[in-house]
Amino acid sequence: MKNIKILITSLIITSSIFITSCSEDFLNTEPSQSVDESLVLSTADGLMSAINGMHRNMYYRQNSSQGQNGYTSQMIIADVMAEDVVFPSTGNNWFVSQLRWLDAANVNASSVAYAWNFWYSMNKNANKIIVKGANATGDSDTKERAFGEAYAYKAFGYFQLVQLYAKRYVKGGDNSNLGIVLRDDSEDNDPKERATVEEVYQEIWKNLNKAEELLEGKKVINNSHFSINNVYGLKARVALVQQDYENASKYAVLARENHSLMDERTYKSGFNDYTNDEWMWGINIVSDQSDYFGNFMAYMSRNYNSTNIRQNPKAFNSALYAKLADTDVRKQLIDPTGKHTDLDLPSNYSKFPYTSQKFLSISTGDSRGDVVFMRAAEMYLIEAEAKYLSGDEAGSKSILTELAQKRDSSFTGFTTTGSAYLEDIYIQRRAELWGEGFRWFDLKRLGKKLDRTGANHNSTVTNGVMTIESTDNRWQWLIPQSEINSNPLIVQNPS
Repeated sequence: MKNIKILITSLIITSSIFITSCSEDFLNTEPSQSVDESLVLSTADGLMSAINGMHRNMYYRQNSSQGQNGYTSQMIIADVMAEDVVFPSTGNNWFVSQLRWLDAANVNASSVAYAWNFWYSMNKNANKIIVKGANATGDSDTKERAFGEAYAYKAFGYFQLVQLYAKRYVKGGDNSNLGIVLRDDSEDNDPKERATVEEVYQEIWKNLNKAEELLEGKKVINNSHFSINNVYGLKARVALVQQDYENASKYAVLARENHSLMDERTYKSGFNDYTNDEWMWGINIVSDQSDYFGNFMAYMSRNYNSTNIRQNPKAFNSALYAKLADTDVRKQLIDPTGKHTDLDLPSNYSKFPYTSQKFLSISTGDSRGDVVFMRAAEMYLIEAEAKYLSGDEAGSKSILTELAQKRDSSFTGFTTTGSAYLEDIYIQRRAELWGEGFRWFDLKRLGKKLDRTGANHNSTVTNGVMTIESTDNRWQWLIPQSEINSNPLIVQNPS
């Protein structure tokens, strides 16, 4: 019954999506059957079915492109545009244009349009639940949960969009530059101007506060659903981006309550089980909803038998590898020879140095593997960074040491101070969150340039894109041309 609900909801959601503009491919996803939307939104159980459909959209292909599987494909893009996930070859060309920074400056690039369209479709679905479901009958607790999760999705979608398509937030700076379009009604199809970056962040907090209010005290269903913990986690992320270190630290502590750090054995088990106690939010991909060659693990695992994995296994930045102790479990997942003898890989798999086996699919013939969106470890890292940047180096070291010792039982403590210790924080963050979709966003929020030099990047594969200055316009993705065409009030970003 659970799977049926998800399937029915996805048919409704994908067929009734409104996007301020979008490609024909996206809109042509027609269901073979339909269910009256008003019926789904008329009961509390129906609202939760709609939320399940939104969960499914986070990993399911919604158009004809194999490389556009909800949020999970955007996670891959965010890492391949940075320096720590290395492509040893072009393979069969998936994500290569993003690796070369070609798409961000191309108004017609499908990935630029996809991220915009995806999050506005999710926003429309959240608005349908909140506005049209207001008079739904049934259990009030279930109804509140559905509304709370819808508000969380709205906040997360706006957060992703403003980071991609606007300039970075600068505390105490002029954040009146253009952000994104804000829409609070699923029937609002009119042309609309972009709100300022400051206004967008205010809207994000408004939705997060509403999500917190509605989810407070609610029992956690499972890690695919929003809970009060991962709403706190989103607040910690947003506060860190806004350089609000007091709230970043505060919410990071609240977020990881009841979540323990995994041990070294579990860390080596493939990052594919959303019941892992350290996982705060993730997606469980069941067999009848797998996209086979489009799943996250079909691109990022070391073992699945896809052309992309065989020809272009994902490697770890060799310069970062050299900074980790040999006793660090995160280093032990990297094979400097690329052979990965313990996996017994077939002979037709390419073997490149420094490839990672952090992510493992179920088998060479099954690309499924749960995908993590938020972990307790990230909250430790946020707290450590926030404490240091607010002047509490000792407190920062205490919390970061706790994480480091779980990853390396031989670790005794940090001996650096000042800027050198801050660099240690970022080394820990890069190693810990490798491949989980953070690095490009981190570079942007910190105002750092991209620098792939001095590591194992192949300049032929990157097409010579080894450095990108922090002032480069490509850090602010262009608004897709389809949106410009349909919304005359939109102002394009500088190219």
